[in-house]
Amino acid sequence: MRPAAEDLERLARDCLITAYRSSGPGGQKKNKTESSVRVRHLPTGIVRVATESRSQARNRTRALERVREALLRRARKPVPRIATKPTAAARERRLAEKRRAAVRKRDRRGSARE
Repeated sequence: MRPAAEDLERLARDCLITAYRSSGPGGQKKNKTESSVRVRHLPTGIVRVATESRSQARNRTRALERVREALLRRARKPVPRIATKPTAAARERRLAEKRRAAVRKRDRRGSARE
């Protein structure tokens, strides 16, 4: 679900948006135009970058969407884990295995008189 333009504009008010020349392949077009956008959300310090489009406006929108996603991810509360206890049958199986192991070890020892 894409956020509405109003949501992104409201978010942009809390952000420092910087356009810059990106590096990498792309030749003269990429070297001469400031189409890459870096968005810093001032209250939280979250920084997101968009460089994939040749359009500064499209990159600005993408970077703001990424900041919004990061804020939503940060706001999500983890589901608390509910501690569980082993069932009585599981406890009995574990104890039975321990008894079998003890017998096996005892038999392996042999007698001390040999």
